Amino acid sequence: MQDSPVRGPLLLLGGRANRPLAVEVADLLDTSADGASIRNFADGEIFVRIDRNARGRDVFIIQPTVAHADTLMELLLLIDAARRASAAHVTAVVPYFGYGRQDRKDQPRVSIAAKLVANLVVAAGADRLVSIDFHQHQIQGFFDIPVDHLYAAPVLNAYFREQGLENLVVVAPDVGAAKMARGFANRLGASFAIIDKRRPRANVSEVLTVVGDVEGRTGLIVDDMVDTGGTIAQAVHALKERGASLVYVAATHAILSGEAVERLSASPLDELVVTNTIHIPESKRFDRMRVLSVADLLARAISYIHANASVSKLFEHRNRRSRSRAALV
Repeated sequence: MQDSPVRGPLLLLGGRANRPLAVEVADLLDTSADGASIRNFADGEIFVRIDRNARGRDVFIIQPTVAHADTLMELLLLIDAARRASAAHVTAVVPYFGYGRQDRKDQPRVSIAAKLVANLVVAAGADRLVSIDFHQHQIQGFFDIPVDHLYAAPVLNAYFREQGLENLVVVAPDVGAAKMARGFANRLGASFAIIDKRRPRANVSEVLTVVGDVEGRTGLIVDDMVDTGGTIAQAVHALKERGASLVYVAATHAILSGEAVERLSASPLDELVVTNTIHIPESKRFDRMRVLSVADLLARAISYIHANASVSKLFEHRNRRSRSRAALV
């Protein structure tokens, strides 16, 4: 369905995967995220009902697809319920897009799960998707509907600018994160380094060397996600062993699987800075973790889409502000 010049009243729905974020976004939009009843039957089957009139309305559903398949199924059911309730537009707001790491056929007889999930979201009835920091940018092309790909970099950059870190070097933990790290380095006026590693198998990595000068400097390791924490912990140790005075880590999505928290808290990192695209329970937090909110970013994107305005204005404004700050230095 194509966007019409006039959209119906906004209706915001929050799934169960990240209720605190949905509530925070709703507060910023001066509305509520409590428009749906969601529960499980005894066998685990998910039941979804939209409790408000959705006919002709502009529906936004906030639900990251993290951890287990139930979060994805819940998103699909919410989309389907909104479509069957005669919503005018249905936008899936997926702060963390699960299965994004399976975006190509790099081995024989494997699924391209990211494409399959994109097909499911479209088949369920979504007219548009909003997400933050896909694992790979080409995932946008997997959807046959408009995609607004947002970046958490302005939120993270603003935090590190406020810290006033001196002699900063931004470090990519692997080749895949190099483009993201270069962007951080440019905006923070920092130098750039990269860690050369190999991955003998999934979720296992080995650091080979650090390319770039880190001795006596403050290192900032940036990546799109922290999963088991193995890569990040090894990167922190590699920088410290090569003389880095301080080491910070910034990542958009804090998946924190398995022993990630124990592994990271035991490492010599000075601070781990992540966002709340994924709900982080208290049991997975530690004293050197800082969680930044992307609620304002999502609320502004939703309001722009609802008004049929350009979402790119979010980043044009921030980029102009970053350039003006850089000119003053």
